[in-house]
Amino acid sequence: MANEKKLRVEAAIKGSVVLEFVNAIRGRIGAERYERLVRTLHDEDRKLFLGVIDPGGWYSLDACVHILEADLQANDGGIESVLVERSEAVFDKQLRGIYRLFVKFGSPEFLMKRIGLVHMTYFNGILLESVSQAPGRAVFRYTGFEPKHHLIGCAIVGFYKKALEMSGATGVRVVFATPIREGKGYAELVASWA
Repeated sequence: MANEKKLRVEAAIKGSVVLEFVNAIRGRIGAERYERLVRTLHDEDRKLFLGVIDPGGWYSLDACVHILEADLQANDGGIESVLVERSEAVFDKQLRGIYRLFVKFGSPEFLMKRIGLVHMTYFNGILLESVSQAPGRAVFRYTGFEPKHHLIGCAIVGFYKKALEMSGATGVRVVFATPIREGKGYAELVASWA
């Protein structure tokens, strides 16, 4: 029906990722500064980040962005590129843990063909489509992110970089050719490697 409204699913992120980011922030700045940082957030976010995070649960992507943004503002002058490096460290741990077989036995090309499986374990309400694949290059389109989720783009770049490097790729370059913050309804990520 032409007048039928589409239901918007709130974008969510897996608790294991949220927990890894929280542990990384707390480990870097200490428990006391972490608590002060969290107390600057809205009530709902504050309750989440001072409470117990279930690794198997789903949490608001907005809340995850809020704590990443607060951390960047308080500790890094708002420099977003810092988040790419931090995300690589977080995903290094996960890719050496539960997802190690995914990157260990595959070439970079194999990894790019299977990336959607890992992606689906991290996000809910976000769609990933492979736009093109060629030796040494892949293009993916994400839909469901809003411009306010742009910091997650830094984390995604960190994920792809680390996964490609762990699968044996060299000369890795990962960028959002169409960034999340542009608000076009989709974001396109281009990954290339040697």
